[in-house]
Amino acid sequence: MIQVTKEILSEIYKEREKSTYYRKYDFGFLLVIGGSEFYSGSPALSAMAAFNSGADMVNVLAPKRAADIIASFSPNLAAYALEGKWLNKSHLATLLSTTESAKAVSRGNTAVVIGGGIGRSKETKEVILKYLEKVSVPVVIDADAIHALGNNPEVIKGKPFLITPHSHEFFILTKKEVFNLSPAEKVEMVKNEAKRLQTTILLKAKPDIISNGEDVALNETGSPYMSVGGTGDVLAGICGALLARGISAFEAAQAATYISGKAGELAAQESKEGLLATEVIKAIPKVLH
Repeated sequence: MIQVTKEILSEIYKEREKSTYYRKYDFGFLLVIGGSEFYSGSPALSAMAAFNSGADMVNVLAPKRAADIIASFSPNLAAYALEGKWLNKSHLATLLSTTESAKAVSRGNTAVVIGGGIGRSKETKEVILKYLEKVSVPVVIDADAIHALGNNPEVIKGKPFLITPHSHEFFILTKKEVFNLSPAEKVEMVKNEAKRLQTTILLKAKPDIISNGEDVALNETGSPYMSVGGTGDVLAGICGALLARGISAFEAAQAATYISGKAGELAAQESKEGLLATEVIKAIPKVLH
């Protein structure tokens, strides 16, 4: 069993050669698909966390109201507005074509984060499943997208995806309860389900449990003050940034949990009960080097 340490970052974040000309997208192009009429913060947090984790470019695809709000947060954020109040069937072709375009322009250095604030209507969940079935790049499946996947998890078998559930979402995905299990039983459950789905699962817990069905890694970083809303979106964005750099899902999950947890620890030293997800994002660069 692997214990995640800071050493994993030295393998990913190497000093860039001053004599080398690096091009945009060399370090990843992330698409964040999420948001709805009522929720705009989630995809924005993922996008900002991805930028602070080293992604060269992040585009957000969201229903119009959410996209317009997100675009106003920061000039760094590019938000593509999907007509309507929530994700629907008319958006599927756009999502797939945009993903393929991102893959082409980034020379394959592309990944997707999907699910934050996207909603759980029947139509939205059907669109998410169709997208996951057809998409050809690594994907972080988070939040509401896990609820969609729970209806038919077989569609992602064997794909280089990373699913990031907390204990209830793990139940939605697998129909198996882990909250009251012992640490050893949780490890075995996560490993077995990752093997069954032929993908990587990151169970957000204490410690975080990561498995690709063969190996297991545990991450102990984090703060009890990270219970605040939005920290899961931050973690998803970090995961996505790492996948877009070409890091495997299993390794990306390890590095992302370490980064998110350490950033939370640093932010909590000052804010404690007042900790905000945006403060965790700001602390990410301090952890990377």
